[in-house]
Amino acid sequence: MAVDKVQKTLIGLIGAGTCDAALSELASETGRLIALEGYGIVNGGLGGVMEASARGCRSEAGLTVGLLPGFNVSEANEFMEIVIPTGLGEIRNLMIIRASAAIIAIGGEYGTLSEIALGLKAGKAVIGLGTWDIKGVQAAESAEEAVRLAVNAIKNKGGV
Repeated sequence: MAVDKVQKTLIGLIGAGTCDAALSELASETGRLIALEGYGIVNGGLGGVMEASARGCRSEAGLTVGLLPGFNVSEANEFMEIVIPTGLGEIRNLMIIRASAAIIAIGGEYGTLSEIALGLKAGKAVIGLGTWDIKGVQAAESAEEAVRLAVNAIKNKGGV
């Protein structure tokens, strides 16, 4: 029996595991706008920017995929639709990048920095909102601009 294949282009929405209200609102709005554009998001599935972006994406019925660092599915935030417990710790960052057609980084620390570096190394468009100022990262001033840059990069490259 054949199974219908569902394909959805994902944007990696990465960032701080803990964040303040302003960063949370920015991440939520970015996730919401991604869903409105018809894309899903993929990230580490935990708290902070990951949770806020998933909340925003789900508010518009967008697809959310969380690649957890551990084995415990219950660690995922409540807005993750698809949860994959990798057991790989930070190594799962590469999986997030490889699953992403483009990456939007919001805030973040060293985990986010590693994802940015992996994204740039993989030739993916990396857009930054209040994150690391690194050569190759396209700085955006708003959620709208970040999503526009990511969508344009995907359309110009033809997807993943």
